[in-house]
Amino acid sequence: MNKLKATFYEQVYAFVRAVPRGAVVTYGQVALELGAPAAARAVGYALHFLPGDNDVPWWRVINVRGEVSFKNRGEAADLQRKLLESEGVVFDASGKTDLQQYRWWPDSQA
Repeated sequence: MNKLKATFYEQVYAFVRAVPRGAVVTYGQVALELGAPAAARAVGYALHFLPGDNDVPWWRVINVRGEVSFKNRGEAADLQRKLLESEGVVFDASGKTDLQQYRWWPDSQA
């Protein structure tokens, strides 16, 4: 992995670590906050390549529609949704969560 990519991935991991329990962010939002608004897909790659033993709450990153990132992908989708629900995030019958209610922005820390 080249140094630039490694640095970006570390920035993604640091940002996602800051997302509080019971809150979510989107891939595009992470990219925007890191100053790379066109890098939503790269945020996804960073999370995909997380080492197995890590402290990054990857499940708090969802898509812009308010859905789990692994929709229609079996166990991974179930795990992500269960982890979010265990933190108090509620999904509707169509599998979406209310981004107005659960989305976290760093400047909104209380």
